[in-house]
Amino acid sequence: MNWLAHLFLSEPNIESRLGNLLADIVKGSARRTLNSHLQRGIQCHQVIDRFTDAHIIVQRSKERIDLNYRRFSGVLVDVFYDHFLAKNWSDYSNVTLDEFTAEIYESFQAYQGQIPAIVSEVINHVATEDWLGSYRNVIGVENTLGRISKRLSKKLNRSFTLTEAVSELITHYDALEDDFQEFFPELFSHVHNWYLA
Repeated sequence: MNWLAHLFLSEPNIESRLGNLLADIVKGSARRTLNSHLQRGIQCHQVIDRFTDAHIIVQRSKERIDLNYRRFSGVLVDVFYDHFLAKNWSDYSNVTLDEFTAEIYESFQAYQGQIPAIVSEVINHVATEDWLGSYRNVIGVENTLGRISKRLSKKLNRSFTLTEAVSELITHYDALEDDFQEFFPELFSHVHNWYLA
């Protein structure tokens, strides 16, 4: 799952939500400097990722992806599933997607002075460019894949693009949406049970 799902599945407080995002930004020993509430958000992120990565329905979605993109099928399915969450938002929440994202952006801005500068920079982009709300449109998915491509290019030290892989979403749209609709309630229950443990 990508950032929209991670935030939706977080406990409904700023530090849990922020911690869920920090899991992708703050690595290694730097995490130990974060307070316990942010670290719990990171733990939630890891619970979501472990359950998702091992699930048979998610594996089925990955197998739908063309061999040309198979190495990154997990990344693609994460982003595609966020699209389906945004598209079907009212099935899972009584709050509109716009209300949810506005609350997220506002709360993150209020927390800015308490997080590393690199994190603040990312969060500012998330809010000003409405990354979370943009998942509802295929063009938003394409833009997300463009941002991921830039990160991968830096990591791999070569030019790399996943943007054209949006075709995989279009080609397998109905099947991927069915996979998501079957999988997401199971993920929701798993995370809820983790909170209660």
